[in-house]
Amino acid sequence: MAATRATKSGFAAEAERKIKSKYNDELAHEVLEWIKSVTGADINTSGDSENFYEILKDGTLLCKLVNELKSDSVKRINTSAMAFKCMENINNFLAASTSLGVPSVEQFQTVDLWEKQNLNSVVICLQSLGRKASNYGKPSIGPKESAKNVREFTPEQKKAGDTIVGLQAGSNKGATQSGLNFGNTRHM
Repeated sequence: MAATRATKSGFAAEAERKIKSKYNDELAHEVLEWIKSVTGADINTSGDSENFYEILKDGTLLCKLVNELKSDSVKRINTSAMAFKCMENINNFLAASTSLGVPSVEQFQTVDLWEKQNLNSVVICLQSLGRKASNYGKPSIGPKESAKNVREFTPEQKKAGDTIVGLQAGSNKGATQSGLNFGNTRHM
């Protein structure tokens, strides 16, 4: 677990400080409140990193959460406190969240939670899952996901667009670099 790791030094310590500085207590509190409302679990919703870690580290609450969103997402929840059983719960949660639509870029690695290495990535994953919750009839958190907005153009509209010069390519409106000297002229 996190307590048995050696303290980091040098670049590793700097990277660890940077990762830990991204953790936001308010977002973690919002996520824990959402988990409490979906699962009905009696948990402390304080957003500090120690509480967040202690509540989620064994993965049982995470498995119950995905089972509330979609029943039987996780077939068997391990209640043992053994490390590999807890990590199996976390892996089962991650697999279920993938099937519920959480993109892989918004997921975390098992060690991010189990070894308390990057709790911010755990918060990001749970927020992403929270946005998907409304698809399963549960309350959601965060901004509403965008919907597809397909546009159909007629051939006349497409042809009219060909005559317009886009300014994305840039325009200098007739300006030139003549007369500009940087530094002194070269004397030969």
